[in-house]
Amino acid sequence: MKKILKYIGLPVLMVGLLYSCEDLDVPITTQLTPEVFPQNSTQYIQTAGPVYAAFRGEFSFAWWWSQSLSTDESIMPARGGNWFDNRNYIAMHYHDWTPDNGIIGSLWDWTSKVIGTSNQAVSILNTAMPEGAEKKTLISELKTMRAISYFMMMDSYGDVPLDTVYGDFTAHVKTSRKEVFNFIEKELKKAIPNLNAASGVATYGRPNKQTANALLAKLYLNAEVYTGTPRYDDAIAACDQVISSNLYNIEPRATYLQMFYPNNGPQMKEFIFAVPYDPTATTVGFNGQMYHSRYDVPRSERAKFGLSFTPSAPRSTIPEFYALFNDANDIRNKQWLTGLQFMNDGVTPVTVTTTKKGYDQFYTGADGSAAYTYQVNLTPDIILRQSVTLFDLGNDEIAWNMGYRNIKFYPDATSTSRNQNNDVPFLRYSDVLLMKAEAILRGGGVTLGQTPIALVNMVRSNRTTSAAWSSVTLEDLYKERSREFAQEAWHRNDMIRFGKYEGKWGYKTNSETYRRVFPVPTNALVLNPALVQTTGY
Repeated sequence: MKKILKYIGLPVLMVGLLYSCEDLDVPITTQLTPEVFPQNSTQYIQTAGPVYAAFRGEFSFAWWWSQSLSTDESIMPARGGNWFDNRNYIAMHYHDWTPDNGIIGSLWDWTSKVIGTSNQAVSILNTAMPEGAEKKTLISELKTMRAISYFMMMDSYGDVPLDTVYGDFTAHVKTSRKEVFNFIEKELKKAIPNLNAASGVATYGRPNKQTANALLAKLYLNAEVYTGTPRYDDAIAACDQVISSNLYNIEPRATYLQMFYPNNGPQMKEFIFAVPYDPTATTVGFNGQMYHSRYDVPRSERAKFGLSFTPSAPRSTIPEFYALFNDANDIRNKQWLTGLQFMNDGVTPVTVTTTKKGYDQFYTGADGSAAYTYQVNLTPDIILRQSVTLFDLGNDEIAWNMGYRNIKFYPDATSTSRNQNNDVPFLRYSDVLLMKAEAILRGGGVTLGQTPIALVNMVRSNRTTSAAWSSVTLEDLYKERSREFAQEAWHRNDMIRFGKYEGKWGYKTNSETYRRVFPVPTNALVLNPALVQTTGY
């Protein structure tokens, strides 16, 4: 169900008309003003559409790349020069990024765009809509989307400009991280009474009351990182609001993987807030969610997954992260492609026919051009065989099979393009339970009779058939979060909170603590002369 996407078409047209006129001598024949549009409930919702379209646009790119490639969860080495991309991906692994890094620039531009689009929609609806419950709800949804975007921006960059007035084009200085934290908290608490209490089809893809409560829990859990003052009891109280709503459940082991399939949607019991994707949305200028089957499925397994395109599969994980998946009875192991590969019947080997030189570019035998057929074997180690400087594994079959691959967002064989139908969760119920467990372990009080071990076992009992845990430490919880939320863009946030971000993994040895936040992108400094660069960069 991608219901929210049906509201994109008209708003995109509207935004295009609003911004396309540059020659003031051209007679104006169309004016989209509150007297013309929007004028009824359908049009009010359509006015909000560009906010969701903007959020959807880079959620699976700028947000994911920045939050995952900067951790031990994922790595994007070059292969024969492919995916070098001006060191954008390599820098994320080494933690030596600069203000010119394209991923960091895209993240800033994207969150700023969503915030600006939210300001515009709020301004239009404040003017156009009659007072009443409908107006309060719609504007509260938009302000919650803006709060989510500010959360992402504050989490990633620390001090950021705070701008909530549409049409104010003055240069804004950076607001302290603590002040932005306070703004997000205030916005969410103010929105909650007016947000929809329901979950499911009616609110899917749009924030409801529990979206705001779950984000508050995330905000409070990280409060010590953001402000220097812990707020663990507040995190627990926000989690209890979600828990006591009785709207959500942990997906059982049998359907855990299905949460991320192409046909996922509002029927998923764990989704508190998810971003809907639909390959057909490209007809109005927005790519579908393509960054998983394209980047993670080995090109040799196109037929296995029934894909209409050839995947490039440059993205892998590293042994240190995969080692956390050490319970043979855990369903979450099945999100990985490892070792010898077979077709979906589990019997027929996935094979590739090439040449001996094509299999191993460093082969020195005289028969390098001879045909060579082998069974695909994904190996765990990332070895820079071609160039350490260029972070290059080589351009042969050995190189392309290095690294275990994640297929949590299962490839969409129904799509005729690289774009997938899989919706991507931002907040899940299992996260709420594990956040509450962590907040209690860090000093918060037990509520609702739910101890940390009980909360963790509520999740684990739906993931593994192994025996329940009898105790849990913060280190245990960190590893459990790594397993549960792999590839869901929360790992950087977790690593920083657990003191892991300055560690060593793969080829990364940098331990500079100022890199817990990204630099202000060079382009942002040029556009806004009131900004100053973050300390350390």
